[in-house]
Amino acid sequence: MSNPNQTTVSASASPVTSISIHDRFRASKDASNLRHPKVLHPLENEGLRLLILENISLDAVATFRAQGWHVDHYAKAMSEDELVDKIGTYHAIGIRSKTKITQRVLNAAAKLLVIGCFCIGTNQVDLKAAALTGIPVFNSPFSNSRSVAELVMSELVVLSRQLFERSFELRTGLWNKQSKGCWEIRGKTLGIIGYGHIGAQLSVLAESFGLRVLFYDVVNIMPLGTARQVETLDKLLSESDFVTLHVPELEDTINMISTEQFAAMKKGSYLINNARGRVVDIPALIVALQSKHLAGAAIDVFPAEPGANGAPFDDALNPWASVLRALPNVVLTPHIGGSTEEAQTMIGQEVAQALSRYLDYGSTIGAVNFPEVDLRAITAEQTGNIRVCHVHKNQPGVLKLVNEALSPYNVEKQYSDSKGEIAYLLADIADVGARDLPGLKDRISSTDANIITRLLA
Repeated sequence: MSNPNQTTVSASASPVTSISIHDRFRASKDASNLRHPKVLHPLENEGLRLLILENISLDAVATFRAQGWHVDHYAKAMSEDELVDKIGTYHAIGIRSKTKITQRVLNAAAKLLVIGCFCIGTNQVDLKAAALTGIPVFNSPFSNSRSVAELVMSELVVLSRQLFERSFELRTGLWNKQSKGCWEIRGKTLGIIGYGHIGAQLSVLAESFGLRVLFYDVVNIMPLGTARQVETLDKLLSESDFVTLHVPELEDTINMISTEQFAAMKKGSYLINNARGRVVDIPALIVALQSKHLAGAAIDVFPAEPGANGAPFDDALNPWASVLRALPNVVLTPHIGGSTEEAQTMIGQEVAQALSRYLDYGSTIGAVNFPEVDLRAITAEQTGNIRVCHVHKNQPGVLKLVNEALSPYNVEKQYSDSKGEIAYLLADIADVGARDLPGLKDRISSTDANIITRLLA
């Protein structure tokens, strides 16, 4: 017998389904209303030619060739004279650290649109001159961070155990087993100068080895783990058993570690430099090593470096080279901090993508010397749309003139930004006939402020 005061609640069971969220996503990708980006091409339809130097990742070369571009790939760097002779026919160039892009090279680069530095640094390029010529420069500032951090960790152990000396002795036939002056790194203090991507990764690895980590940086940074930021460089130097540098080469960092700084370091400590060759005063380092104030050093970068493998590293290149090479417990490596298969693959992918985005879509996101401008893609259905890429001098009145040239058309989206003396505008316009394009480009590029104007359709 039912209770008249009891409320009956009916519930319908959810239908059992075997469709997962992944199935729904795959189905949505097949939907006809999904917008796909349109592949853009230069108005001139001129085959893009790329010059790739210094044995850059073959994956990057394959990426460019897969897009139908002509690629000339060379394993070695080129001298300034060689570049001046060759670069005039190329629209893009990819280099690493040894090729120098100077004002003279840029003057000869009549067709050059973009420069890719397949490495961290860009000091091998005259960035201001490139910008004034309308050429953005892209690099890969973080792809080799792990490789450099791991090299530092290996150098900590190699220096503290004098492994370099013992290995060399045994190779010459001398058995010299000893423990004097050899230490565990556990419990020691690592001082990191520059707490960027490399410094932060290094700090985590170092703590897993039982090291105490201090760091010094010009800006306040949230530390990882139990690392601690110190207020002054001298405090870091005086408390650290190992000091490692991870800073860019700037006016303020050239010779930032010199005689005064070596004197501030603990007696018996070690210096590691995998940053830039001119941030350490090498003659002052030699004095600190010869006096036994420092117990050792690891140096991967130098003020002047050979242009190719097999070239001598001698006093003709750096006047102190032979003295440095003869010092005990000094590990010298030929700028290999980022030279791993993984790092080179990632660098190749990142810089190749940046160059492709600029050449195909005009995007300057990630450029080191240029305003960073981007627009969402033109869709495949927008057949009558074109993209205007206008590099110009940063001066008043330019946008007015450009918008007057664009006024007969519907401007669907537009974005511009400036950096120093350079400004860059992207605009997508609709319903443009093929016969309109040459005249439109002429009207925009004939303005006094014009540097480079490209139309992509």
